[in-house]
Amino acid sequence: MSNQVEETSPKKAKKDKHSEKEVALQQELETLQAELEESKDKYLRLFAEFDNFKKRSVKERFELMKTAAQETITAMLPILDDFDRAKKSAESGAETFSEGVQLVYHKLYTTLEHKGLKAMESTGIDFDPEWHEAITDIPAPTEDLKGKVIDTVEKGYVLNDKIIRHAKVVVGK
Repeated sequence: MSNQVEETSPKKAKKDKHSEKEVALQQELETLQAELEESKDKYLRLFAEFDNFKKRSVKERFELMKTAAQETITAMLPILDDFDRAKKSAESGAETFSEGVQLVYHKLYTTLEHKGLKAMESTGIDFDPEWHEAITDIPAPTEDLKGKVIDTVEKGYVLNDKIIRHAKVVVGK
């Protein structure tokens, strides 16, 4: 009997050691699998973040190119206003507007329109504070002109669908 007990003990010890190794290996496998899942998750998040960065950069670059000339065109608006006043004065007969100046005027406006500049049409439409800056309001000459723009003091301009200068207007009340 004692012989059997002694034989069983070493087998049991080997079995216990073998079992302990399996448990340790199983735990190590689970740990490594968890780390792998975590690494995969980090990779996917980093990849998505980088993709968003690329899209945002392209969009910002496109917006910059679209409005790159905004500062220059904004600085030219007073010159356009002077041209408009000179043209209006020439049309009223007070002075003449030579053919050469007329060609320069037309060429300048055409070039700026091709770059995306558009003048706002304000007179006679409803007053909109998003598009217009009210200089003053006067009694409306007729009932249908109440709340509408009666006169445009200074033209407003839009560059590629973005307001670069609000129209300064007189509103009927």
